[in-house]
Amino acid sequence: MNFIDSFKRRGTVSRVAAAASLMLALTAAFAPTAQAAGEEYFPLQSYRVGPYAAGGSGFFGGFIDYMNLINKRDGGVNGVKLTWSECETEYVVEKGVECYERLKSGLNGAPAAATNPLSVGIAYATLDRSTADKIPLVTINHGRTDSTDGAVFPYVFPLQLNPYSEVSAIVNYIGQQSGGLNQLKGKKIVVLYHGSPYGRETIPVLDALAKKYGFELTQIEVPHPGNEQGSQWLTIHRINPDWVILRGWGVMNPVALKSAQKVGFPANHIIGNIWSNSEEDARPAGDAAKGFISITTHPSGTDFPVLQAINQYVIKPGNGNLKDPARFGTVYYNLGVVNGILNVEALRVAQARFGDKPLTGEQVRWGFEHLNLDDARLKQLGAYGLVQPLKLSCSDHEGGGAVRFQQWDGQQWKVISGWVQADRALLRPIIEKSANAYAKEKGITPRDCSKDL
Repeated sequence: MNFIDSFKRRGTVSRVAAAASLMLALTAAFAPTAQAAGEEYFPLQSYRVGPYAAGGSGFFGGFIDYMNLINKRDGGVNGVKLTWSECETEYVVEKGVECYERLKSGLNGAPAAATNPLSVGIAYATLDRSTADKIPLVTINHGRTDSTDGAVFPYVFPLQLNPYSEVSAIVNYIGQQSGGLNQLKGKKIVVLYHGSPYGRETIPVLDALAKKYGFELTQIEVPHPGNEQGSQWLTIHRINPDWVILRGWGVMNPVALKSAQKVGFPANHIIGNIWSNSEEDARPAGDAAKGFISITTHPSGTDFPVLQAINQYVIKPGNGNLKDPARFGTVYYNLGVVNGILNVEALRVAQARFGDKPLTGEQVRWGFEHLNLDDARLKQLGAYGLVQPLKLSCSDHEGGGAVRFQQWDGQQWKVISGWVQADRALLRPIIEKSANAYAKEKGITPRDCSKDL
C-alpha cells in the first residue's frame, strides 16, 4: 500500500493534501547539496514527524551536517562529492520499505552507498532486499544481533554495539557496582522493554545471563508508544528489584522515569539502554530524571574538533540541518555525526582499493568490512573520545561492543565510567548459532571468512 492509499483508507482527502504539503516542505527544507553523476549518494529513510521524531531529527541532522562538512571543507571524499535525499517514514515499517524501493537505485547517476534507517522494524523488513540489491544496511547500535556474523549477513552492519552486547555490558556494570559478577546471585533485576522487535530482541540473551549469574529476572513489556505504564510500575514496585534496565524509545523513556518516581523507585537504580540515553529522554521528566543512569557509545558535547569544524563550516554559515540549533552536540545529534564518520570512512577505505570515484554498494560493503579506526585515525578525524576504536572484518560486523555509563545531573549528562566491554566470548557462540539457523532457513551458504582479503 503506498502513501496516498494509506490515507485514502482513512477516508480523509484533506489529510492527503496536508501530508503531501508536508512531504514537499520537508523535501525542500532538507534537500541534498547536489544531484548529479560523479557523486556518491546516501538514501535517507528518515523520520522527522511522529512519536520518535526527536531521535530521527537529531540523528539525521547530525549525519547530514557531517556530510555537508566533508563537501564544504574537503571538497568531498578524494574529490567525490556526497549527495543525499530524504524520504519520510514516520518510523512506519511499510513506509520505510516504500522509501527503500524508491531510493535504492541512486540519484541521477550517483550510486547508493548504504542505507541507514535507524529503525529495527525497517531494518528487518529491508534486510533481504538490501542483500539481494548488494547495498550495505547500517544499523548502528541496533538491529539483528546475529547480523554481527558477516559470514551469513554480508551486507548488514550493526556497527559499534549490537543489542546483545548492550545488555551484557549493562549486566557487567551492575556486577561491578555489586562487588563482582559473582555477587549478582540472588539480585533482582527487572527489564522494562518497548513492545516492538527492537524491545524483544534481548529477551533470550537476558534469560541466558540470568541463568549464568543467578540473578532473578523479570521482563515486562510496555506497548508502543509507551505513554501508559501505570500497571507495569505497580508490578515493579511489588517486585522491589535492585535494578531496572530500561530498554525504551521515544516517549516511553520520560514516562518511565515519572512513573518510577510515583511509586518511589530511585532513578539512580534505573539504567537506560542505548535508546534511552538522550537529553530528550531525561529533560522532559524534570526532577524525576535526576540521578538516572544510562549507557552511551558516544558522549554529548561540542568540544570535539569534528564538532567544532561542523560549527565553523556548516552551522555558522547557516547551512545546519537542525531546526533547533540548541540541539547541536546532543546525544542524538552526535550519534548522527558518528554514523556519518563511519559511513564516510568506509567509502574512503573502499576507494583505496577500487579508485577515487563513486562506488557501488558492493564496493562500499568491502570498505565497511575493512574499517579499522584506531586512536591515531580518530585523532586525525577530530573524533578521538567521540568514537570508540573500531575494527571490522568479514566475520565481525559490530567491531566494538563497549559502552560508557553516564548520569543525568538534572541539566546534562556526566560520564561516570570508563569503557565497559560486553562479554563477547560468551555472546559469540549464541550469535553464530542464530546466524547459522537463519542461513539454514534461507538456504544461504555462509562465506569462508578465512579466505577474505
